[in-house]
This record gives sequence, structure tokens and C-alpha cells, in this order.
Amino acid sequence: MIKLAGIDIGNDSIKLVLDGSREPLVIPNIIAPGYERHILQEEDSPWKALDVVIYSPSLSQRNQRYFVGQLALEHEDNLELEDTDNKALSDQSLIVALTALAYQGLTNQAAGPGYGNVDEVEYTLGTGLPVRSFPKYSQTFEHRLLGEHEVTFLSTPQFHNRKIKVSIRKVAVSIEGAAAMFHMATHDSLQVKDEEIYNGCIGVCEIGALTTDFPVIKRMAIDNHFSHGEQIGIATYLDAIIRDVEDAYGHLFPSRAKLAQRVKNRQFTIQLPGEGQVDIRPIVDLHFRRAAVRMVEMIKKRWRKCPDIQCFYVIGGGATALKPYIQDAAGAMKLRFTNDSEFLNVNGYLKVAKSRLNQSVPV
Repeated sequence: MIKLAGIDIGNDSIKLVLDGSREPLVIPNIIAPGYERHILQEEDSPWKALDVVIYSPSLSQRNQRYFVGQLALEHEDNLELEDTDNKALSDQSLIVALTALAYQGLTNQAAGPGYGNVDEVEYTLGTGLPVRSFPKYSQTFEHRLLGEHEVTFLSTPQFHNRKIKVSIRKVAVSIEGAAAMFHMATHDSLQVKDEEIYNGCIGVCEIGALTTDFPVIKRMAIDNHFSHGEQIGIATYLDAIIRDVEDAYGHLFPSRAKLAQRVKNRQFTIQLPGEGQVDIRPIVDLHFRRAAVRMVEMIKKRWRKCPDIQCFYVIGGGATALKPYIQDAAGAMKLRFTNDSEFLNVNGYLKVAKSRLNQSVPV
């Protein structure tokens, strides 16, 4: 049975949701070279120890071993995406995405018996790209995802030496931010839920790790002239916080994702060598205020260029972190925020894939 899924291949994390499931899978978009692990105590969840070998015709290096997500988070040789990376072409993003699809296939028993000892799971996917990448790279992105890929879990608890073939049959690529609005405007049945969003002219500021997208949506169609994207996201400011904390206190965060987790959990106290502790909240505040001022200025610029915009939604993982700072910087200008902001796109991608399969909604 082919599973329908939405996958948000974000620069900070990969989010995956299956049709009929409310609980998205989130894996940090971070990898490290894999090797034979010295395990003193096995992790209590396979999610914490994604140790894989991946074969894919779309990868430049095949049958390589990787530590993925949480397992790579504190590894000294880990790799995170930089602002020069293009997610449509990135091997790292594909590695984490295929790991997520294989993991979900096994944990949700979506996988069926294949040949020999190989499980198999088939998907139809909805996914997306930033505004500036979409025109040039959407077809390339689709072709890299399509086809058959193979993931072997090695030391991963509960999945020891399980091999699974991930077959991606169809891919619907849409635009980040626009898919989020489609999700907000419709029910799971794809019937209209919010007339204002569905039939109005809506501005979106979708703040990601490495990009910020400003799609303008008129009656659920992308405005080609006014939609825009910027090659800057919250990662720029997280990197600055990491540098300042290291300079001030000698404490080095092993990854941007590790700092992001602390910010999300409001854990601003760090441990110093010995028994000392320090509050890094003032450093976080300084850089997030700078980020907020820049985001608000970009929103104002977009709104001036397209005065038909009725309201502006600020969404994405970056919006969750920056919300109080943006509200302060915006002053009297009203901006709209939503709950579960970082999951709007992935749920939108699922609905876009469903609508294109049904050929009932022109998204």
C-alpha cells in the first residue's frame, strides 16, 4: 500500500507526517561520518541512535555509513547546512530525508515484506522549496527524490541490521509558506475552512534556518511578481550567539541544533567547567532583537510594494523563536502568528499532495 506523506526538508530539521497521523516525526538535519560504535548502554529509542548505511542513485557517494539527527548532534565531526547549500541539490538533506522515511516506514508498520530480508515502503510525497529556488530547481528536486532508495539501520536499537527499500512513486513540490497557508485555509477533507485566507490576498513571512520566504498568495495562487525570498534565516543569529558565548565564557555549543533546542526549551543557563553556571539570555536577547528588526523591515518593504495585502502571517520555526522580539519591533503594525508554526508547511505539503492526487484543488 502506498503511503501519502508530507515532508518538510528544512535546513535545521526534517519534518515528516503521514496521512491520517497527527504526530509529525522531527529529525535534526545534521549528520556525521559513521563508524563502529562503542556502546556502553543502548539508547531507549531508535530515534536517538539513527546509524545508517544509505544507497541511493541520487547521492554522489553510495553505501556510506552515517550517524543522523540526534546521534550526530554532539559529534565533533558533525555537519550542518550552511547558507551556500541548496536543499534541492544537497546530499545531506537527502540522507536525512531518506532516513526519516525509512524510520517512519518501520515504526508505523507501513513497511511490507520485500525480497529476501528487505522490508519495503512506498510513498507519494508532498514537499517544498523556497521561493527563489522553486523555479529553477523544483524538477531537479523531484527527480532526486523519485525512485528506489535503500536504508540499512546498523546499531539503531530495535532496528538492528534492518534493511528497508524506500520507493517514492510520486512527488508534488510546492512553495514554502504558500503550502502553510493552504493548510490553514482548508480542512483535512480539503474543503474551505477559512474564507479570508482562501479568497484573500495574504502576505507570508516564513522564517527558516537559512532562508526567509515572502510569498504573496491571492485566492490560493502564488503572485509571481510580488513573491520574494531572502538568503538569510535564523541560523545567522544562532551562529553569532555561539561565537559570543564561546568568546565570553569558553563554552562551545557542538552544533547550531544544540543551541536551538535550548532556546526552544527556554534553557538559557549553561554549565561551566567546575560548578559554575552562567545565564546566556542577554546574549540571546541581543541577537534575536537584531534579527527581529531585520525581519520587520523586510515585511514593511514587502507590504509597501504590494499594498493589496490584507494581512501578514509570520510563520516557521524562526517565527516561534522570534515572536516576542518581532512583536516588540513591529510596534503598532499588526502581524499574525499561529500555534505549531513550524509544522504548518509539512501539513500543507501533505494536503497539496492529496489535492493533486484528487485533481480537485488547483494548488
